[in-house]
Amino acid sequence: MAHEKPKLPYGYDALEPHIDAKTMEIHHTKHHQAYIDKLNAAIKGTDLENKEINEVLKDLNSVPEDIRTAVRNHGGGHSNHSFFWQIMAPNAGGEASGKVGNAIKEAFGSFDKFKEQFIDAGVKQFGSGWAWLIVANGKLCIDSTPNQDTPVMQGNTPILGVDVWEHSYYLRYMNKRPDYLAAWFNVINWDKVNELFENDGK
Repeated sequence: MAHEKPKLPYGYDALEPHIDAKTMEIHHTKHHQAYIDKLNAAIKGTDLENKEINEVLKDLNSVPEDIRTAVRNHGGGHSNHSFFWQIMAPNAGGEASGKVGNAIKEAFGSFDKFKEQFIDAGVKQFGSGWAWLIVANGKLCIDSTPNQDTPVMQGNTPILGVDVWEHSYYLRYMNKRPDYLAAWFNVINWDKVNELFENDGK
């Protein structure tokens, strides 16, 4: 069965003023759709068509070599964006609470220290890529990946991730990636992050 783009759980303008409506619309309808179209074209007629994308990405070495790069890039793009839409919400942001909030304080010393390190990871990711909060070997860590690579490829569990490709922020923030990342903290859906941490981060 062909992969499909998930519907956003909120309107394109719901994350204003932090993420503008036009960026959200283009990001969701054009960029995410392009990853899906190219992924579906690459895996058409193979047994990968019926596999969940993260299951494929966990074992890229088993993907036929002639389509492996396409699956890595476009499958990664589909996986990352499907994740990204979930961990943002209107009227969200603030400081993490619940079990994940406690775990963040334990791992980084305080929420502010975590925020500083997370934004730093996003700012310093050279070129296009992502910054992540992951669970690796039972511990919370900050990571970054190039292009559309995902921590899933290394067997880790992402619970928070921010897109630092220019298409995710350039219309509003131009070349000011640090400003985008600071604003993005106002739309983090910590309830969803906590749910991911409790379900998958053990």
